[in-house]
Amino acid sequence: MFVNECLKVVVLHSYPNLGHTPVSTGCDIHLFNVFHSSPVFQMSDSDKAAVIRPSLSEAQVVELVGRLYGLKVSKVKPLPSYMDQNFHVLVCETQEGGDHVLKVLNTDDSQDADLVEVQTRVMMFLNQKGFPTATPITTIDGKIMSLETISCGEEYKNCMVRLLTYLPGTHLLGISADPQILYKIGRTLAQINKALTEFKHPNIESLRRDSDTWNLSNTHQLHKYLFAVKNTSDRQVVEQIIQQFTKMILPNITNFHKSIIHGDFSHTNILVQPLHSSADCSNAAGHMQQELEISGILDFGDMSCGYYVYDVAICIMHLTLDSEDPLHVGGHIIAGFESVIPLTLQERDALYLLVLCRFSQVLVLGTYNILRYPDNEEYLQIATRTGWKHLRQHWELGKEAVEKVWFETAKSYLTL
Repeated sequence: MFVNECLKVVVLHSYPNLGHTPVSTGCDIHLFNVFHSSPVFQMSDSDKAAVIRPSLSEAQVVELVGRLYGLKVSKVKPLPSYMDQNFHVLVCETQEGGDHVLKVLNTDDSQDADLVEVQTRVMMFLNQKGFPTATPITTIDGKIMSLETISCGEEYKNCMVRLLTYLPGTHLLGISADPQILYKIGRTLAQINKALTEFKHPNIESLRRDSDTWNLSNTHQLHKYLFAVKNTSDRQVVEQIIQQFTKMILPNITNFHKSIIHGDFSHTNILVQPLHSSADCSNAAGHMQQELEISGILDFGDMSCGYYVYDVAICIMHLTLDSEDPLHVGGHIIAGFESVIPLTLQERDALYLLVLCRFSQVLVLGTYNILRYPDNEEYLQIATRTGWKHLRQHWELGKEAVEKVWFETAKSYLTL
């Protein structure tokens, strides 16, 4: 794919920095047609591979930041991303602001301006509540985001652009988190979920993303992508998990507590730093050196009206990947979460299978997307490198054995 070093941009529409009107935050979630597929996957593979992911050059980033924000860029560094394009942007010393992140959304997500608006407002809301979330830098015209038609070689792509504040810290990716930070992560997740019960916005209904392929309620849709998994035994495990999900989770989904959820509270979206500034947060082997604090919460692109237990399951699955003690990860996160929001018996009973469902989502869709975006294979393999091993371990041990470790670990915090 070409990238034209000379940016040609036509501003299609910008969205004003409007205050929001108080409305109901109720997120009534109804069971949906189980055969409804996500719009992201309705196009052919060849079409989507050519369209979905933006491909700006560094020269285009410099021009875009200068034109939209009036900032002179001294350095641009690409940052990893699943489907979008992110850049660490350093502004010249003569201007205020310092470091920023330019986030260019994929063409599919860019079509839903209401959803992007709500996601951005949530980040601003949580920041005001004291959580370490990024906030948008307004454009010269006072907008928090702008839809741009960007020339990339012979193509034009309509992408939503935001410039965000840069958050300090180190990704948990590649670090074996200790019980202390795992507990903090679970507690922080619950505090975010609780805070979001107060969030109001006139477009809050955009968070009802029933057809989103990444919605855990759509685990059964993975059948369509299983052809990408070449290992027969792995494919059979996922097929059995889908069967159990359809039988055990879908009929009982209304028993779970509804909420606005982050949707991807993972090791790639959590930044940490030493609680007391001195040494690095990890050594060469990836071991923790001192107590850490959460310094950044990233990527609200998978936010939805979902269920508390979904966020817990997603968090457990992702923090398991780099752990030296993977079976105990869930217990520490559950303990932290339940120190703020206790899970019901039905939610606890569903948690094991929901963690397996998230493993299945990440591994199957990750494998599928590697076929579509081979240029992004390194990032897409973050989960698949160790994920299949952890999925098989949890599956082979079984629900009773894994739950015993989780819930006894969580219970041990009550005696501290």
